Amino acid sequence: MATLSAVSSASWPNPNPSPNSAFLSQDSHHERNPAVQDRTSMGQSQRTDLSGDGDGDEDESFSSSPNHHTVRSPNSNLREVVSHSTSHVPSLLHIFFNQDHGCFAAGTDNGFRIYNCDPFREIFRRDFDHTGGIGVVEMLFRCNILALVGGGPEPQYPLNKVMIWDDHQSRCIGELSFRSEVRAVKLRRDRITVVLEQKIFLYNFADLKLLHQIETIANPKGLCAVSQLTSSFVLVCPGLQKGQVRVEHYASRRTKFFTAHDSRLACFALTTDGQLLATASTKGTLVRIYNTSDGTLLQEVRRGADRAEVYSMAFSSNAQWLAVSSDKGTVHVFGLKVNSGSLGNDKSRSGSDANNAVTTSGSSLSFIKGVLPKYFSSEWSVAQFRLLEGSQYIVAFGHQKNTVVIVGMDGSFYRCQFDPVAGGEMTQLECHKFLKPEAAV
Repeated sequence: MATLSAVSSASWPNPNPSPNSAFLSQDSHHERNPAVQDRTSMGQSQRTDLSGDGDGDEDESFSSSPNHHTVRSPNSNLREVVSHSTSHVPSLLHIFFNQDHGCFAAGTDNGFRIYNCDPFREIFRRDFDHTGGIGVVEMLFRCNILALVGGGPEPQYPLNKVMIWDDHQSRCIGELSFRSEVRAVKLRRDRITVVLEQKIFLYNFADLKLLHQIETIANPKGLCAVSQLTSSFVLVCPGLQKGQVRVEHYASRRTKFFTAHDSRLACFALTTDGQLLATASTKGTLVRIYNTSDGTLLQEVRRGADRAEVYSMAFSSNAQWLAVSSDKGTVHVFGLKVNSGSLGNDKSRSGSDANNAVTTSGSSLSFIKGVLPKYFSSEWSVAQFRLLEGSQYIVAFGHQKNTVVIVGMDGSFYRCQFDPVAGGEMTQLECHKFLKPEAAV
């Protein structure tokens, strides 16, 4: 059992940031969450856009401290923080996209960095003194609030704590402590989800009040996904049995269990509205798409014939495409026959209708399904992009039409484009090595 404690600053960030927002007073904070204890006052914290795509006030989102100095980019009015030594190439510990896939965060053995995807550039970095490793960096869209967990041989923070970092103040303004290591953190504007090996904790963002605890099967990868629409909240995590998925529909107070695979879950992805779920097992040959409302299997696609470790999956913003990466070194893009918009218009869609959609969208050999092995009637990817086999890559769809963004644990960044009609090999649009010291200035 993990026991938890939480501390926060006297002025906690507003879950719905606004330049004129009022913040919780310390008195109301304690009334709503007795577990929250006083910490040294750090002044007010507000969430501010860090994208650099706004109205010219980006500098206000960056702060310096005695442990850092700032350098102004010659081609931008953003200030980028660099360590006193720019010759050190750090080791990557963690990479992850933000909620709209417009940025990605990188945790290193001495801090963390934030990058914009299109156009590609480093937005800023925090390099801690005395080699402080960051094993998890979770962004909240593009604002100045992040969740950090220590990592690497010399972690900056304990591995059993989630630190809430306010980049306005260049310091942590709150923390959540547990008895075991934190595997993942997921943020919404109103919720913080912390994933441990066999338990998930859900907190209210405004006051760190514990709202829900979920027990799971052993979950060393920290598998968990949350929807991002403010009108609804869907959380997906492993169930208590091998291959089982648990879906929490908090708006309607419903819990749904279903078995997605015979083997253990290895990866899954959720659409922004929480209506579609893509899952892959430890076999890594098949990817299945489910309706989260009732657990109906809507579509099944084949990544390949050989066993593989699926690292990352992502839906396009319109749920028309699904991107998948694995240790085989190929990023696949699959066409989806059912999108979340159609589910919203026809929530009574039956299981037989879903099965028909899968059958009719299969390969040209689907007419002999049931005669030859299932392999021959599989749906295959529309487009592919070849990378180094064995390296770990995460994928997302770019903001430009029919583009895919790929980020590797080897420090590589790719942006490529696929032809939705002809398919085949994707076209590489750009490639960068984002950990090079000279990339920061």
